[in-house]
Amino acid sequence: MDLLRIGYGQTFNNNFENSGSSTQVRSFEADLTFPVPLSEKNVLITGGAFSRNNLQLFPDADFTSLLSTTLKLGLATTFNEKWSTTVVLLPKVASDYKNISGDDFYLGGFALLKLKRSDRLIYRFGAYASTEAFGIFSTPIIGWYYLSANGRFEMDMSLPISADINYCLGATTIGMDYFGIGRSFNITEDNSPEVYVDLSSLEFASYIQFNALNKSVLLRAKFGYSSNDYEVYPQGQEIDFGLSAFSFGDDRTQLNPNVSGGLFLKFEAIYRFHLKQENDESNSPSE
Repeated sequence: MDLLRIGYGQTFNNNFENSGSSTQVRSFEADLTFPVPLSEKNVLITGGAFSRNNLQLFPDADFTSLLSTTLKLGLATTFNEKWSTTVVLLPKVASDYKNISGDDFYLGGFALLKLKRSDRLIYRFGAYASTEAFGIFSTPIIGWYYLSANGRFEMDMSLPISADINYCLGATTIGMDYFGIGRSFNITEDNSPEVYVDLSSLEFASYIQFNALNKSVLLRAKFGYSSNDYEVYPQGQEIDFGLSAFSFGDDRTQLNPNVSGGLFLKFEAIYRFHLKQENDESNSPSE
């Protein structure tokens, strides 16, 4: 289980469509999970997450910071040797944090059913949903955790939100990962149009990792491609429903040019607590 994860990254160049201008995206994330055992079969899940993305939303505009603070509150329950569940609420405040109001508050959460086939193989089935400025976003979650018999090859999959495949060489680990989810940020700055940002996030990366303190502290350098698109829409314009990568009833008017994807470099530090048997997800959908 990953108790603490801190990351900082930056894209090299993101071009605005039909424009000679471009921007860079600087990002910072911090994610804390603090489990509290309630009984032999129940664990209270608490914690929080913070993210900051800094970029230009329009060609030649000032840089805007899009911030999100999420609380975690949930319950992990083990029914027997094979079946367990995790249900977590994820309320958040997401905006530029200029004039915070109730319009910046969103409620999300996820639920997972886990089937343990062995100490090295666990299947996951569930769903994630969140209210956003553009409406309701949801996605099913289908995945698995697998660890090879020699403990070197690992797969941690929660599709279509995240995936991590890696191979341990001892003091170092090489791997590749993916993360993708829909998010939104309300723009509340004075004397500016009432708009919000719809972020469609897709990040693919390879990484090299240094394993310290018996693999409890992980230092990771990532290089990859981000196709994150920061679309600006007038407040009040919503889709009927969002399901994974599909939007239904979308007749919104986008105000800014599309932002192209770009290569990025990212550094992460992770504090990981190892259970005697790997029977838990290390990560939840991140806000």
